[in-house]
Amino acid sequence: MQNNTPQSNGDILIQIATMEMPFGKYKGTIICKLPMFYLEWHKRNGFPKGKMGVILETIYEIKLNGLEGLLKPLIKK
Repeated sequence: MQNNTPQSNGDILIQIATMEMPFGKYKGTIICKLPMFYLEWHKRNGFPKGKMGVILETIYEIKLNGLEGLLKPLIKK
């Protein structure tokens, strides 16, 4: 079976823990620190296309399911 995801799950988790939001009200905020209400807004209105959409949808699912602990080893203090 061919993997059609743009990158591995590990790469996405590293980006969620280290990458800053590149646009909008929370520009400059590390993706994993985005508030849930902001991610819920994107869920209702549509995540952006491409890699950024995958990253935002992934952190939404992580927070929705209470799995933020997966990111702790990756977050730089």
